[in-house]
Amino acid sequence: MTRGGLRPATGPARHQVPAIDEAALAAARHADRALASAQAMGQARWATFLAPLPDVLRDGGLAELRGVALRARAAFGPKDSIRDALAPDITEPLLDSIDRLLKALARRDTGSES
Repeated sequence: MTRGGLRPATGPARHQVPAIDEAALAAARHADRALASAQAMGQARWATFLAPLPDVLRDGGLAELRGVALRARAAFGPKDSIRDALAPDITEPLLDSIDRLLKALARRDTGSES
């Protein structure tokens, strides 16, 4: 067991998979914008939801990225969506970047990354 009860990372370091690292960093930038917009508009619920996402997208390991990407993707639900609270110029780039990250992770999982 390691410090804090965390398991050691397995597989390559995130920076060794440039497609995933770049997609995660782009998603972090869009999550930062969405968080700032939610805070500025007084959307406390969405600000709370978005608050942890940028840091994990920016600094999290490969093992953490899928979970945080799926959490971010869940903000675009059919009945309750961040699209109802924030402007499209904020939400759509976030959605696109999260989808790109999920695709990059899926390519890595299937061994079809280039």
